[in-house]
Amino acid sequence: MTASSGQPPRLFDRTLLKARRTRAADSFTDYAFLANRAADDLLDRVAAVNRNFETALVIGGGGTVGRALAQRPDVREKIGTLIETDLSPAMAARCEGAALAMDEERLPITDESVDLVLSCLSLHWTNDLVGALIQINRALKPDGFFACAMLGGATLTELRQSLIAAEDEIYGQVSARVSPFADTVDLAGLLARAGFAMPVSDVDRVTVRYGNAFVLMRDLRKMGETSVLDQRSRTPVHRQFFVKTAQIYSERFAEADGRIPAKFEILHAAGWAPHESQPKPLRPGSAKMRLADALGVKETGAGEKAG
Repeated sequence: MTASSGQPPRLFDRTLLKARRTRAADSFTDYAFLANRAADDLLDRVAAVNRNFETALVIGGGGTVGRALAQRPDVREKIGTLIETDLSPAMAARCEGAALAMDEERLPITDESVDLVLSCLSLHWTNDLVGALIQINRALKPDGFFACAMLGGATLTELRQSLIAAEDEIYGQVSARVSPFADTVDLAGLLARAGFAMPVSDVDRVTVRYGNAFVLMRDLRKMGETSVLDQRSRTPVHRQFFVKTAQIYSERFAEADGRIPAKFEILHAAGWAPHESQPKPLRPGSAKMRLADALGVKETGAGEKAG
């Protein structure tokens, strides 16, 4: 879809996303292994910060952060009030503490009102990721901390290739059926564009093995992570299409024991709301020590290797 002037393109059907998450809510905790992993990693990042947070806001995750926090007294004592949110009211109801239904594309949070924001496998469904990050930055008090986990570009590459091959073979055409995700190298830069200080990013790669592609696709439905592309094909597909997809998946990617791998890439990023007390980058040319001296290595000429 072509965006109107000044507006980001509409990649995702957020109404459909809300419906898919509502459908998944009842059994979500039984299939939330990716969200659980991401929640634990987010809390590790909070644990590494040497300060307490009076008010914390969690975006997405279906209650996984709150449940993980209950098992982490080392982190729980650092957080005062925890409020969990989700786009779907039914998914928000799965949270065990204070929770509300909220659209992260239109964050209804007062500026400079929270000390900590965590986002658990939610932001990859936003149409304007930078815009959502800007709103989160505004919601944080100065020197507030933000950490997020979202699915990255290498997620489900095997399924993507199998779907394309099956559609081409059966229908003689190809359409997007797996959502596009952000790249690792972009995420810290996106935080910087949104005004965060000291942004960092890293990646967690997870491989899950399945008996067949039908079980994988069931898990994606139960997670609420099936594609909601706005420009998805509206042409109905028959069971033959999914049978062919499963066949191609097994033929191309099955391992020695016949099971198929599904790779997920979880991108992590963190940053701080700006504050005058934070370290400022040095002006170009103002360094007082050569990089080689700082690293304790011998400076070499072009084409040489340091010993």
